[in-house]
Amino acid sequence: MSAASVGAVARWRPRLQTRSRNGRAFLLLCYAATAVGILSLLVLLADTAIKGVPQLSWDFLTSYPSRFAARSGVLSAAVGTLYLSLIVIVVAFPLGIATAIYLEEYARPGPLNRIVQTNIGNLAGVPSIIYGMLGLAVFVRAMSLQRSLLAGGLTIALLVLPIVIINAQEALRAVPSSLRHASLALGATRWETVWHHVIPAALPGILTGTILALSRAIGEAAPIILISSIAFIAFLPDGLLDSFTILPIQIFIWVSKPQEDFHAIAASAIIVLLALLLTLNAVAIFVRDRSRRSTQW
Repeated sequence: MSAASVGAVARWRPRLQTRSRNGRAFLLLCYAATAVGILSLLVLLADTAIKGVPQLSWDFLTSYPSRFAARSGVLSAAVGTLYLSLIVIVVAFPLGIATAIYLEEYARPGPLNRIVQTNIGNLAGVPSIIYGMLGLAVFVRAMSLQRSLLAGGLTIALLVLPIVIINAQEALRAVPSSLRHASLALGATRWETVWHHVIPAALPGILTGTILALSRAIGEAAPIILISSIAFIAFLPDGLLDSFTILPIQIFIWVSKPQEDFHAIAASAIIVLLALLLTLNAVAIFVRDRSRRSTQW
């Protein structure tokens, strides 16, 4: 090594050492931020478990809300949450996936397509309370659906629709173009290529997006506050036009009461909500993994 090279290394060594220290400091900062987030989550879960687990029982799961904490249960709220999730699945997922397929596989690039894509991205960031106001104006009043289960389900479906579309588009973009070209070269039509090759290959990614959308749908309370009535619903909905309540609303009602007994059963309801959310996500993950194994080539 020449004297000039040795001198250059000597000049750059302090800078390299400074960059290395900065890199280690940033990595430690990332670790600390992650640890704080995980620790906060564990503290919240532990506090909820300590307060809520003693109140969990079969009677709590099969009883209706009551004016007395000892007699209250989550049956109507849990069933309402499940019905609302089914409406979201039936309405938002087919519509969102079909929209993504059109935008990615059929729509021609141009100003109109860019405007649609921009608006979809903007809608994904709109506060949920705005969707509640939209559902109140359109579904409850304009369409005369009243404060019904159908109105609430359609409102939440609109809320998660942009998320479904964006995730489905990303899944479709991840499919190699060579797969489309090979199918078209063998004489398949555009629809046959999409239906038999592109959608099966993108299905695992699409199902991942549905998991995220379903998780948000179950936990949303702000739009339902405007759609549903903030009161005890001591019955199960018999049809789509009946009144309803969901677990986040029931938790909100119990937490807002001054009695400590209601705070305890609110913690129990949070545990039920988490269990329902994890169960639905587990089913979606199982279906996603099975479709991923079946579409490997």
